[in-house]
Amino acid sequence: MKALGLLLGGLLFLVINPVQGADLQKGMAAGACGDYATALAEFRPLAAQGNAEAEYELGLMYDLGLGVPHDYAQALTWYRKSAAQGNSSAQVNLGVMYNHGRGVPQDYAQALAWLRKSAAQGNAVAQDDLADAYAHGHGVTQDYTQAAAWLRKAAAKGSARAQTNLGFSYASGQGVPQNYADALVWFHKAAEQGYATAQTGLGIMYNKGQGLAQDYAQAAAWYSKAAAQGYAQAQFNLGLLYEHGQGVAQDYAQAAAWYGKAAAQGHVSAQANLGFLYTHGRGVPQDYTQGIAWYRKAAAQGNAIAENNLGILYAHGQGVPQDYDQAIAYFTKAIALKPDGAMSYRGRGQAYTHMALYDQAIADYTKAIVLDPSYAPAYNNRAWVYHEKGEDIQGLPDAEKAVALAPKDANTFGTRAAIFEKLGQRDKAISDYRAKLKLEPNDDFAKDGLKRLGAAP
Repeated sequence: MKALGLLLGGLLFLVINPVQGADLQKGMAAGACGDYATALAEFRPLAAQGNAEAEYELGLMYDLGLGVPHDYAQALTWYRKSAAQGNSSAQVNLGVMYNHGRGVPQDYAQALAWLRKSAAQGNAVAQDDLADAYAHGHGVTQDYTQAAAWLRKAAAKGSARAQTNLGFSYASGQGVPQNYADALVWFHKAAEQGYATAQTGLGIMYNKGQGLAQDYAQAAAWYSKAAAQGYAQAQFNLGLLYEHGQGVAQDYAQAAAWYGKAAAQGHVSAQANLGFLYTHGRGVPQDYTQGIAWYRKAAAQGNAIAENNLGILYAHGQGVPQDYDQAIAYFTKAIALKPDGAMSYRGRGQAYTHMALYDQAIADYTKAIVLDPSYAPAYNNRAWVYHEKGEDIQGLPDAEKAVALAPKDANTFGTRAAIFEKLGQRDKAISDYRAKLKLEPNDDFAKDGLKRLGAAP
């Protein structure tokens, strides 16, 4: 049950000031117990007489649909009456309605006007919302310094939301000089109030070693507190720690469980990571249908990793019919979302290679190499395309580079061996085929190469 006397402007809680009138107090007590019929009966006559607190509470009931049908128009009417009398709670809620276009056209100027009136009376929620307006440039010129100033006012009054946002301001250096020590102070104040976002902020600082020694165990502890409250970002971060065994024992099942909780709330990265665990059978039974479903959810939110991985599945025919055109389409979407994604260029290049579209493949491998000059698979793939085109001389430098960058990758030796063989450099080809066999003792490609050259494995 939702109690009355709550603010809508962010944290949704405020201690009610003492008011005169036993009927008003009776209504407040009834609302706090979820007896909205009694509350409504007490507030209506008082509001009709112009009692500002009763007007506010009646507006709140319509705003939230407590004991009455949800009705923004009625909420606005009563909020306006109360706000006009100077009720700061009504003023901030009226500002929120204009800010979000609830029952009225969205109007940042009107929102700011009401928020300023409430903030001037010291209302911490209004001050916090003003900070948000300045941080996002809603109705005012974006100004992080002003945002931080309003956050300080609200934070000093104990607003956990403001304390948390001020912590992030100090951590990032937005509107204030970057100062991890100050960030930790404000995060701790809010975290001690049980505020999940602040607990996550502390987890991030321990995770990254910002302002203190990196400590994955502490990060996991703070993430766990926030995750237990259902905070999706903390659930995702905790899933990452379990997936990689940082601060906790590596446990893919736990990773999948936490990703699942965050993914169900629409957390896009959690959806993509959960898709990966399902397609690879880590912590969950391998299930391409489930994995693809989660990838599609993440892709629908514009996640480049999900688009890339869907491209890989179509290229290999895993969980879907093999379809290079579809693979190319997904890789292209991934590239559009993340133009610096070398892996997506390489993936699309591989699809082009299978379609014998060698010039397009070379162009994509080249782009991948430009983005990541240490990306051995891209050099190896480009070398192979040159080999396929009969341009082994051009492919040899790439093959040499791939071997140098990835001396434990059997594929690089296989590509270079094929090029050496085509160039008539028998001894070098034999040496590379043998190197590939040493890394992959059952590799038929290397065995066949040695057989053609009349050499023993």
